[in-house]
Amino acid sequence: MLQIYNTLSRKLEAFNPINKGKVLMYVCGPTVYDYSHLGHARTYVAFDVIRRYFKLKGYDVFYVQNITDIDDKIINRANEENVDWKKIVDIYTKDYMDALKKLNIRIDLHPRVSQHIKEIIEFIQVLIDKGYAYVAPSGSVYFEVDKYEDYGKLSRRYEKKLWSQELFAKEKKKPYDFALWKAAKPGEPWWNSPWGPGRPGWHIECSVMSSKYLGKQFDIHGGGSDLIFPHHENERAQSEAAFGVKKWVKYWMHTGMLTIKEEKMSKSLGNIISLRDAFKKWKPEIVRLWLATAHYRTILSFSEEALEQAEQNYKRLVTTIYTLRKIIKETETSFRLSDYGLRIMKELDELRIGFYNAMDDDFNTSKAFSYVYKLTNIVFNRIIVKPENAVALRALTLLKEFNIVLGVLDKHLTEAFTDINVKDLIDLIVEVRSVLRKRKDYELSDWIRERLHRMGIELMDSKDKTVWMRI
Repeated sequence: MLQIYNTLSRKLEAFNPINKGKVLMYVCGPTVYDYSHLGHARTYVAFDVIRRYFKLKGYDVFYVQNITDIDDKIINRANEENVDWKKIVDIYTKDYMDALKKLNIRIDLHPRVSQHIKEIIEFIQVLIDKGYAYVAPSGSVYFEVDKYEDYGKLSRRYEKKLWSQELFAKEKKKPYDFALWKAAKPGEPWWNSPWGPGRPGWHIECSVMSSKYLGKQFDIHGGGSDLIFPHHENERAQSEAAFGVKKWVKYWMHTGMLTIKEEKMSKSLGNIISLRDAFKKWKPEIVRLWLATAHYRTILSFSEEALEQAEQNYKRLVTTIYTLRKIIKETETSFRLSDYGLRIMKELDELRIGFYNAMDDDFNTSKAFSYVYKLTNIVFNRIIVKPENAVALRALTLLKEFNIVLGVLDKHLTEAFTDINVKDLIDLIVEVRSVLRKRKDYELSDWIRERLHRMGIELMDSKDKTVWMRI
Protein backbone atom coordinates (compact mmCIF):
# COMPACT_ATOMS: atom_id res chain seq x y z
CA MET A 1 0.00 0.00 0.00
CA LEU A 2 1.15 3.50 -0.78
CA GLN A 3 2.60 5.27 2.25
CA ILE A 4 2.90 9.07 2.47
CA TYR A 5 4.87 11.11 4.99
CA ASN A 6 2.38 13.55 6.52
CA THR A 7 3.99 16.74 7.81
CA LEU A 8 1.09 17.19 10.23
CA SER A 9 1.64 13.86 12.02
CA ARG A 10 5.38 13.64 11.26
CA LYS A 11 5.02 10.01 10.25
CA LEU A 12 4.26 7.72 7.31
CA GLU A 13 0.56 7.10 6.79
CA ALA A 14 -1.29 4.76 4.46
CA PHE A 15 -2.86 6.70 1.62
CA ASN A 16 -6.65 6.54 1.68
CA PRO A 17 -8.23 9.35 -0.34
CA ILE A 18 -11.39 11.07 0.80
CA ASN A 19 -13.17 9.90 -2.35
CA LYS A 20 -12.30 6.38 -3.46
CA GLY A 21 -10.24 6.32 -6.64
CA LYS A 22 -9.83 10.13 -6.79
CA VAL A 23 -6.99 12.36 -5.62
CA LEU A 24 -7.61 16.05 -4.92
CA MET A 25 -4.28 17.88 -4.79
CA TYR A 26 -3.29 21.52 -4.30
CA VAL A 27 0.27 22.85 -4.45
CA CYS A 28 1.31 26.43 -3.80
CA GLY A 29 2.50 28.07 -6.99
CA PRO A 30 4.67 31.09 -7.78
CA THR A 31 4.43 34.74 -6.89
CA VAL A 32 5.06 36.12 -10.37
CA TYR A 33 7.46 38.99 -9.84
CA ASP A 34 10.63 37.42 -11.27
CA TYR A 35 11.84 34.56 -13.44
CA SER A 36 11.21 31.00 -12.24
CA HIS A 37 14.34 29.30 -10.94
CA LEU A 38 15.67 25.84 -10.12
CA GLY A 39 14.39 26.11 -6.56
CA HIS A 40 10.85 26.46 -7.89
CA ALA A 41 11.39 23.58 -10.31
CA ARG A 42 12.46 21.37 -7.41
CA THR A 43 8.91 21.53 -6.02
CA TYR A 44 7.05 21.61 -9.34
CA VAL A 45 8.82 18.52 -10.72
CA ALA A 46 8.46 16.62 -7.43
CA PHE A 47 4.69 17.05 -7.34
CA ASP A 48 4.36 16.30 -11.04
CA VAL A 49 6.13 12.98 -10.38
CA ILE A 50 3.69 12.35 -7.52
CA ARG A 51 0.74 13.19 -9.77
CA ARG A 52 2.07 10.86 -12.46
CA TYR A 53 2.48 7.98 -10.04
CA PHE A 54 -1.06 8.40 -8.79
CA LYS A 55 -2.22 8.22 -12.40
CA LEU A 56 -0.09 5.13 -13.00
CA LYS A 57 -1.74 3.52 -9.98
CA GLY A 58 -5.13 4.17 -11.56
CA TYR A 59 -6.30 7.22 -9.61
CA ASP A 60 -8.25 10.07 -11.15
CA VAL A 61 -6.19 13.13 -10.16
CA PHE A 62 -7.36 16.74 -10.09
CA TYR A 63 -4.31 18.94 -9.54
CA VAL A 64 -4.58 22.67 -8.81
CA GLN A 65 -1.67 25.09 -8.50
CA ASN A 66 -2.30 28.79 -7.90
CA ILE A 67 -0.60 31.83 -9.34
CA THR A 68 -0.16 34.71 -6.89
CA ASP A 69 -0.57 37.75 -9.12
CA ILE A 70 -1.06 40.43 -6.46
CA ASP A 71 1.46 40.76 -3.65
CA ASP A 72 3.90 43.21 -2.04
CA LYS A 73 6.77 41.81 -4.12
CA ILE A 74 4.90 42.38 -7.37
CA ILE A 75 3.97 45.92 -6.37
CA ASN A 76 7.55 46.70 -5.35
CA ARG A 77 8.92 45.32 -8.62
CA ALA A 78 6.44 47.38 -10.63
CA ASN A 79 7.45 50.52 -8.71
CA GLU A 80 11.15 49.81 -9.27
CA GLU A 81 10.61 49.50 -13.02
CA ASN A 82 7.99 52.26 -13.13
CA VAL A 83 5.45 50.06 -14.93
CA ASP A 84 1.92 48.87 -14.23
CA TRP A 85 1.83 45.87 -11.89
CA LYS A 86 -0.15 43.88 -14.46
CA LYS A 87 2.76 44.09 -16.89
CA ILE A 88 5.05 42.48 -14.29
CA VAL A 89 2.47 39.75 -13.78
CA ASP A 90 2.12 39.06 -17.52
CA ILE A 91 5.88 38.80 -18.12
CA TYR A 92 6.63 36.38 -15.32
CA THR A 93 3.45 34.34 -15.62
CA LYS A 94 4.45 33.60 -19.22
CA ASP A 95 7.94 32.62 -18.05
CA TYR A 96 6.45 30.26 -15.46
CA MET A 97 4.06 28.64 -17.94
CA ASP A 98 6.87 28.23 -20.50
CA ALA A 99 9.03 26.54 -17.86
CA LEU A 100 6.25 24.08 -17.00
CA LYS A 101 5.88 23.15 -20.66
CA LYS A 102 9.61 22.55 -21.10
CA LEU A 103 9.76 20.45 -17.94
CA ASN A 104 6.80 18.37 -19.16
CA ILE A 105 4.70 19.28 -16.12
CA ARG A 106 0.92 19.06 -16.35
CA ILE A 107 -1.42 20.89 -13.99
CA ASP A 108 -5.18 20.84 -14.37
CA LEU A 109 -5.95 24.37 -13.19
CA HIS A 110 -4.00 27.56 -12.46
CA PRO A 111 -6.34 29.92 -10.56
CA ARG A 112 -5.11 33.50 -10.19
CA VAL A 113 -5.72 35.58 -7.08
CA SER A 114 -6.90 38.69 -8.91
CA GLN A 115 -9.74 36.67 -10.46
CA HIS A 116 -11.03 35.41 -7.09
CA ILE A 117 -11.44 38.65 -5.11
CA LYS A 118 -15.21 38.11 -4.66
CA GLU A 119 -14.67 34.66 -3.13
CA ILE A 120 -11.88 35.98 -0.91
CA ILE A 121 -14.10 38.74 0.49
CA GLU A 122 -16.89 36.24 1.16
CA PHE A 123 -14.46 33.90 2.95
CA ILE A 124 -13.16 36.70 5.16
CA GLN A 125 -16.70 37.74 6.05
CA VAL A 126 -17.40 34.19 7.25
CA LEU A 127 -14.38 34.39 9.57
CA ILE A 128 -15.58 37.74 10.92
CA ASP A 129 -19.11 36.41 11.45
CA LYS A 130 -17.76 33.38 13.33
CA GLY A 131 -15.61 35.57 15.59
CA TYR A 132 -12.23 34.44 14.25
CA ALA A 133 -11.36 37.74 12.56
CA TYR A 134 -11.72 41.42 13.32
CA VAL A 135 -11.74 44.69 11.37
CA ALA A 136 -9.12 47.24 12.37
CA PRO A 137 -9.75 51.02 12.24
CA SER A 138 -7.70 51.28 9.03
CA GLY A 139 -10.01 48.87 7.20
CA SER A 140 -7.55 45.99 7.37
CA VAL A 141 -8.86 42.64 8.60
CA TYR A 142 -6.85 40.30 10.83
CA PHE A 143 -7.20 36.67 11.88
CA GLU A 144 -7.22 36.39 15.68
CA VAL A 145 -4.80 33.51 16.25
CA ASP A 146 -5.71 32.99 19.91
CA LYS A 147 -9.26 32.06 18.89
CA TYR A 148 -7.97 28.99 17.01
CA GLU A 149 -6.81 26.52 19.65
CA ASP A 150 -4.88 24.16 17.35
CA TYR A 151 -2.45 26.78 16.02
CA GLY A 152 1.18 25.62 15.74
CA LYS A 153 0.50 21.90 15.30
CA LEU A 154 1.59 21.77 11.66
CA SER A 155 4.85 23.70 12.15
CA ARG A 156 5.47 22.46 15.72
CA ARG A 157 5.81 26.08 16.83
CA TYR A 158 3.91 26.26 20.08
CA GLU A 159 5.63 29.25 21.70
CA LYS A 160 3.63 32.38 20.96
CA LYS A 161 6.78 34.48 20.76
CA LEU A 162 7.63 32.46 17.63
CA TRP A 163 4.36 33.39 15.94
CA SER A 164 5.01 37.06 15.14
CA GLN A 165 4.91 37.18 11.34
CA GLU A 166 4.70 40.84 10.38
CA LEU A 167 5.92 44.12 11.78
CA PHE A 168 3.90 44.87 14.88
CA ALA A 169 0.97 47.13 14.13
CA LYS A 170 -0.79 48.94 16.95
CA GLU A 171 -4.14 48.13 15.40
CA LYS A 172 -3.57 44.39 15.89
CA LYS A 173 -4.84 42.75 19.06
CA LYS A 174 -1.70 40.60 19.18
CA PRO A 175 1.53 40.91 17.18
CA TYR A 176 1.09 37.40 15.79
CA ASP A 177 -2.36 38.02 14.32
CA PHE A 178 -2.04 37.96 10.52
CA ALA A 179 -3.67 39.99 7.75
CA LEU A 180 -6.58 38.64 5.77
CA TRP A 181 -7.30 41.94 4.03
CA LYS A 182 -4.88 44.86 3.69
CA ALA A 183 -6.29 48.37 3.57
CA ALA A 184 -5.33 50.27 0.42
CA LYS A 185 -2.20 52.41 0.39
CA PRO A 186 -1.54 55.29 -2.02
CA GLY A 187 -0.35 54.08 -5.42
CA GLU A 188 -1.25 50.42 -4.81
CA PRO A 189 -3.90 48.36 -6.63
CA TRP A 190 -7.11 47.88 -4.65
CA TRP A 191 -10.61 46.40 -4.75
CA ASN A 192 -13.75 47.48 -2.95
CA SER A 193 -14.83 45.50 0.10
CA PRO A 194 -17.29 45.88 3.02
CA TRP A 195 -14.35 47.17 5.10
CA GLY A 196 -13.10 49.68 2.53
CA PRO A 197 -10.75 49.51 -0.47
CA GLY A 198 -7.85 47.11 -0.18
CA ARG A 199 -6.36 43.82 -1.36
CA PRO A 200 -6.03 40.25 -0.05
CA GLY A 201 -3.37 39.09 2.37
CA TRP A 202 -1.06 36.35 1.16
CA HIS A 203 -2.40 33.39 3.13
CA ILE A 204 -6.10 33.81 2.45
CA GLU A 205 -5.77 33.28 -1.29
CA CYS A 206 -4.74 29.60 -1.10
CA SER A 207 -7.49 28.74 1.38
CA VAL A 208 -10.08 30.28 -0.91
CA MET A 209 -8.89 28.89 -4.24
CA SER A 210 -8.11 25.37 -2.99
CA SER A 211 -11.50 25.01 -1.31
CA LYS A 212 -13.36 26.52 -4.27
CA TYR A 213 -12.05 23.88 -6.65
CA LEU A 214 -11.36 20.91 -4.36
CA GLY A 215 -14.01 21.29 -1.65
CA LYS A 216 -14.05 21.97 2.09
CA GLN A 217 -11.82 18.93 2.64
CA PHE A 218 -9.29 17.47 0.21
CA ASP A 219 -6.46 14.97 0.11
CA ILE A 220 -3.09 16.65 -0.45
CA HIS A 221 -1.74 20.13 0.11
CA GLY A 222 1.87 20.59 -0.92
CA GLY A 223 4.67 23.07 -1.31
CA GLY A 224 8.24 23.75 -0.29
CA SER A 225 9.20 23.15 3.33
CA ASP A 226 9.79 26.88 3.73
CA LEU A 227 6.01 27.36 3.46
CA ILE A 228 5.15 25.26 6.53
CA PHE A 229 5.34 28.40 8.66
CA PRO A 230 3.70 30.80 8.45
CA HIS A 231 1.89 30.21 5.16
CA HIS A 232 0.51 26.71 5.60
CA GLU A 233 0.00 27.09 9.35
CA ASN A 234 -2.14 30.14 8.64
CA GLU A 235 -4.01 28.47 5.80
CA ARG A 236 -4.88 25.56 8.03
CA ALA A 237 -6.04 27.81 10.87
CA GLN A 238 -8.31 30.05 8.83
CA SER A 239 -9.75 27.20 6.74
CA GLU A 240 -10.63 24.91 9.65
CA ALA A 241 -12.04 27.93 11.48
CA ALA A 242 -14.22 28.92 8.51
CA PHE A 243 -15.43 25.44 7.57
CA GLY A 244 -15.65 23.97 11.06
CA VAL A 245 -13.84 20.82 9.89
CA LYS A 246 -10.82 18.80 10.96
CA LYS A 247 -8.91 17.74 9.02
CA TRP A 248 -9.19 20.39 6.30
CA VAL A 249 -6.31 18.67 4.51
CA LYS A 250 -5.71 14.96 5.01
CA TYR A 251 -2.03 14.85 3.97
CA TRP A 252 0.39 17.77 4.13
CA MET A 253 3.43 17.19 1.90
CA HIS A 254 6.56 19.33 1.67
CA THR A 255 9.63 19.20 -0.54
CA GLY A 256 13.16 19.63 0.74
CA MET A 257 15.05 22.75 -0.19
CA LEU A 258 17.41 23.12 -3.12
CA THR A 259 20.78 24.42 -1.96
CA ILE A 260 23.79 25.89 -3.69
CA LYS A 261 27.05 25.96 -1.76
CA GLU A 262 25.11 24.83 1.34
CA GLU A 263 22.69 27.78 1.20
CA LYS A 264 19.03 27.70 0.24
CA MET A 265 18.55 28.85 -3.33
CA SER A 266 16.33 31.93 -3.10
CA LYS A 267 15.87 35.37 -4.60
CA SER A 268 16.45 37.03 -1.22
CA LEU A 269 19.94 35.52 -1.01
CA GLY A 270 20.73 36.38 -4.62
CA ASN A 271 22.05 32.91 -5.42
CA ILE A 272 19.38 31.71 -7.80
CA ILE A 273 19.81 30.04 -11.17
CA SER A 274 16.84 30.91 -13.34
CA LEU A 275 15.34 28.16 -15.42
CA ARG A 276 15.71 30.23 -18.57
CA ASP A 277 19.49 30.31 -17.91
CA ALA A 278 19.61 26.64 -16.90
CA PHE A 279 17.92 25.63 -20.15
CA LYS A 280 20.63 27.39 -22.14
CA LYS A 281 23.15 24.93 -20.74
CA TRP A 282 21.12 21.77 -20.13
CA LYS A 283 18.16 20.27 -21.94
CA PRO A 284 14.94 20.53 -19.93
CA GLU A 285 14.78 16.72 -19.93
CA ILE A 286 18.13 16.60 -18.12
CA VAL A 287 17.06 19.16 -15.53
CA ARG A 288 13.85 17.23 -14.99
CA LEU A 289 15.67 13.88 -14.66
CA TRP A 290 18.05 15.35 -12.07
CA LEU A 291 15.16 16.72 -10.02
CA ALA A 292 12.82 13.77 -10.52
CA THR A 293 15.30 11.16 -9.34
CA ALA A 294 15.92 12.82 -5.98
CA HIS A 295 13.54 11.91 -3.16
CA TYR A 296 11.19 14.85 -2.76
CA ARG A 297 11.82 15.33 0.99
CA THR A 298 15.63 15.40 0.80
CA ILE A 299 17.71 18.56 0.71
CA LEU A 300 19.04 18.59 -2.84
CA SER A 301 22.37 20.27 -3.55
CA PHE A 302 22.99 21.87 -6.93
CA SER A 303 26.30 21.22 -8.68
CA GLU A 304 27.58 21.12 -12.24
CA GLU A 305 28.68 17.53 -11.60
CA ALA A 306 25.15 16.49 -10.62
CA LEU A 307 23.73 17.83 -13.89
CA GLU A 308 26.53 16.22 -15.89
CA GLN A 309 25.72 12.87 -14.30
CA ALA A 310 22.04 13.39 -15.10
CA GLU A 311 23.03 14.07 -18.71
CA GLN A 312 24.94 10.79 -18.86
CA ASN A 313 21.98 8.95 -17.34
CA TYR A 314 19.67 10.55 -19.86
CA LYS A 315 21.84 9.56 -22.82
CA ARG A 316 22.01 6.00 -21.53
CA LEU A 317 18.22 5.84 -21.32
CA VAL A 318 17.85 7.17 -24.86
CA THR A 319 20.42 4.71 -26.18
CA THR A 320 18.51 1.93 -24.43
CA ILE A 321 15.34 2.82 -26.31
CA TYR A 322 16.96 2.73 -29.72
CA THR A 323 18.94 -0.39 -28.92
CA LEU A 324 15.73 -2.19 -28.02
CA ARG A 325 13.92 -0.83 -31.07
CA LYS A 326 16.72 -2.13 -33.27
CA ILE A 327 16.53 -5.59 -31.70
CA ILE A 328 12.74 -5.68 -32.08
CA LYS A 329 13.02 -4.69 -35.73
CA GLU A 330 15.79 -7.13 -36.58
CA THR A 331 14.54 -10.22 -34.71
CA GLU A 332 11.63 -12.39 -35.67
CA THR A 333 8.55 -12.79 -33.54
CA SER A 334 8.92 -16.03 -31.64
CA PHE A 335 6.31 -18.30 -30.08
CA ARG A 336 8.77 -19.77 -27.60
CA LEU A 337 11.30 -18.31 -25.16
CA SER A 338 14.69 -19.81 -24.51
CA ASP A 339 15.63 -20.62 -20.93
CA TYR A 340 18.00 -17.64 -21.12
CA GLY A 341 15.21 -15.34 -22.26
CA LEU A 342 12.87 -16.69 -19.59
CA ARG A 343 15.38 -15.85 -16.86
CA ILE A 344 15.65 -12.30 -18.16
CA MET A 345 11.86 -11.99 -18.24
CA LYS A 346 11.75 -12.92 -14.55
CA GLU A 347 14.46 -10.38 -13.77
CA LEU A 348 12.44 -7.70 -15.55
CA ASP A 349 9.39 -8.59 -13.47
CA GLU A 350 11.49 -8.24 -10.30
CA LEU A 351 12.62 -4.78 -11.44
CA ARG A 352 9.00 -3.74 -11.93
CA ILE A 353 8.07 -4.93 -8.45
CA GLY A 354 11.07 -3.10 -6.99
CA PHE A 355 10.14 0.12 -8.79
CA TYR A 356 6.56 0.06 -7.47
CA ASN A 357 7.68 -0.84 -3.93
CA ALA A 358 10.07 2.13 -3.93
CA MET A 359 7.41 4.53 -5.18
CA ASP A 360 4.89 3.17 -2.67
CA ASP A 361 7.40 4.07 0.04
CA ASP A 362 6.62 7.80 0.11
CA PHE A 363 7.48 8.27 -3.58
CA ASN A 364 11.13 7.23 -3.17
CA THR A 365 12.21 8.13 -6.69
CA SER A 366 15.88 7.82 -5.83
CA LYS A 367 15.47 4.12 -5.08
CA ALA A 368 12.97 3.67 -7.92
CA PHE A 369 15.47 5.04 -10.44
CA SER A 370 18.01 2.42 -9.35
CA TYR A 371 15.66 -0.17 -10.88
CA VAL A 372 15.43 1.87 -14.08
CA TYR A 373 19.21 1.89 -14.29
CA LYS A 374 19.31 -1.88 -13.60
CA LEU A 375 17.04 -2.24 -16.60
CA THR A 376 19.59 -0.53 -18.83
CA ASN A 377 22.30 -2.83 -17.48
CA ILE A 378 20.22 -5.87 -18.38
CA VAL A 379 19.75 -4.52 -21.90
CA PHE A 380 23.42 -3.84 -22.55
CA ASN A 381 24.88 -6.80 -20.65
CA ARG A 382 22.29 -9.50 -21.26
CA ILE A 383 19.66 -8.81 -23.90
CA ILE A 384 22.02 -7.75 -26.70
CA VAL A 385 24.17 -10.85 -26.11
CA LYS A 386 21.33 -13.20 -27.08
CA PRO A 387 18.60 -10.98 -28.51
CA GLU A 388 15.04 -12.28 -28.50
CA ASN A 389 12.11 -10.29 -29.84
CA ALA A 390 9.74 -10.92 -26.92
CA VAL A 391 12.38 -10.08 -24.32
CA ALA A 392 13.34 -6.82 -26.03
CA LEU A 393 9.68 -5.88 -26.40
CA ARG A 394 9.06 -6.57 -22.71
CA ALA A 395 12.05 -4.43 -21.71
CA LEU A 396 10.89 -1.54 -23.89
CA THR A 397 7.35 -1.79 -22.51
CA LEU A 398 8.73 -1.67 -18.98
CA LEU A 399 10.82 1.39 -19.80
CA LYS A 400 7.69 3.09 -21.16
CA GLU A 401 5.93 2.30 -17.89
CA PHE A 402 8.77 3.76 -15.82
CA ASN A 403 8.77 6.85 -18.02
CA ILE A 404 5.13 7.53 -17.16
CA VAL A 405 6.59 8.67 -13.82
CA LEU A 406 9.94 10.06 -14.99
CA GLY A 407 8.50 11.98 -17.94
CA VAL A 408 11.82 12.51 -19.75
CA LEU A 409 11.68 10.09 -22.69
CA ASP A 410 8.36 10.95 -24.30
CA LYS A 411 9.68 12.12 -27.66
CA HIS A 412 11.97 9.12 -28.04
CA LEU A 413 9.24 6.66 -27.18
CA THR A 414 6.68 8.24 -29.50
CA GLU A 415 8.95 9.05 -32.43
CA ALA A 416 9.74 5.51 -33.44
CA PHE A 417 11.23 6.23 -36.85
CA THR A 418 8.59 3.92 -38.28
CA ASP A 419 8.88 5.53 -41.68
CA ILE A 420 11.38 3.25 -43.37
CA ASN A 421 12.20 5.89 -45.97
CA VAL A 422 13.46 8.29 -43.28
CA LYS A 423 15.64 5.60 -41.70
CA ASP A 424 17.03 4.56 -45.07
CA LEU A 425 17.79 8.18 -45.91
CA ILE A 426 19.79 8.66 -42.69
CA ASP A 427 21.61 5.37 -43.32
CA LEU A 428 22.50 6.62 -46.81
CA ILE A 429 23.84 9.94 -45.48
CA VAL A 430 25.96 8.07 -42.93
CA GLU A 431 27.26 5.78 -45.67
CA VAL A 432 28.19 8.76 -47.88
CA ARG A 433 29.99 10.35 -44.96
CA SER A 434 31.95 7.13 -44.38
CA VAL A 435 33.13 7.28 -47.99
CA LEU A 436 34.22 10.90 -47.49
CA ARG A 437 36.16 9.94 -44.37
CA LYS A 438 37.97 7.18 -46.28
CA ARG A 439 38.92 9.83 -48.85
CA LYS A 440 40.13 11.99 -45.94
CA ASP A 441 37.65 14.73 -46.78
CA TYR A 442 37.27 15.52 -43.09
CA GLU A 443 35.96 19.04 -43.59
CA LEU A 444 32.87 17.87 -45.47
CA SER A 445 32.36 14.83 -43.21
CA ASP A 446 32.51 17.08 -40.13
CA TRP A 447 29.99 19.40 -41.75
CA ILE A 448 27.59 16.48 -42.26
CA ARG A 449 28.05 15.42 -38.63
CA GLU A 450 27.26 18.93 -37.41
CA ARG A 451 24.16 19.28 -39.59
CA LEU A 452 22.83 15.91 -38.46
CA HIS A 453 23.51 16.90 -34.83
CA ARG A 454 21.35 20.00 -35.28
CA MET A 455 18.58 17.74 -36.58
CA GLY A 456 18.84 15.57 -33.47
CA ILE A 457 20.95 12.77 -34.95
CA GLU A 458 24.16 11.84 -33.11
CA LEU A 459 26.92 9.97 -35.00
CA MET A 460 29.31 7.66 -33.18
CA ASP A 461 32.44 6.74 -35.11
CA SER A 462 34.50 3.63 -34.45
CA LYS A 463 37.43 2.24 -36.37
CA ASP A 464 35.33 0.18 -38.74
CA LYS A 465 31.92 1.82 -38.88
CA THR A 466 29.64 4.67 -37.86
CA VAL A 467 26.35 4.22 -36.02
CA TRP A 468 23.69 6.84 -35.36
CA MET A 469 21.10 7.50 -32.69
CA ARG A 470 18.40 10.07 -31.97
CA ILE A 471 19.27 12.58 -29.23
